[in-house]
Amino acid sequence: MTTKVNEIKISYREHVGVANSPQLTSSRDVSKVLHNNWDSNTLALKESFKILLLNNSNRVKGTYQVSDGGITGTIVDLRILFAVVLKTLSVAIILAHNHPSGNLKPSQTDKELTQKIRQAARLFDIKVLDHLIIVPHGKYFSFADNGLL
Repeated sequence: MTTKVNEIKISYREHVGVANSPQLTSSRDVSKVLHNNWDSNTLALKESFKILLLNNSNRVKGTYQVSDGGITGTIVDLRILFAVVLKTLSVAIILAHNHPSGNLKPSQTDKELTQKIRQAARLFDIKVLDHLIIVPHGKYFSFADNGLL
């Protein structure tokens, strides 16, 4: 009797060289990257959660949409989030989500999720540099700038 199992393959392909990608030095830099890479047609429509994946020089390796939710919230599965972070060998991440309401104030759930992700990231020596809430017209709220990280 032959016992076969599935083969697992892990890959990461760069379409844009990381050396040519933006180097993030401030929440303003992060906001620009997020607003330029977010579907403007859905920013004020439904909530989504994304991560920016960074190398050791804080250059953007890529962005990944972890979840796509409803009008007032979205569910973030940490297993999916960290599968992507580990697969890309990223050393730092920036969390981001939008508030379709236009309200920049983080909810208690936003704060708790941020802390939960930070705790899990510590186990892998991954830095969580910031968490931005974005709304249309370039406006944003930075957890790091406001002492919440």
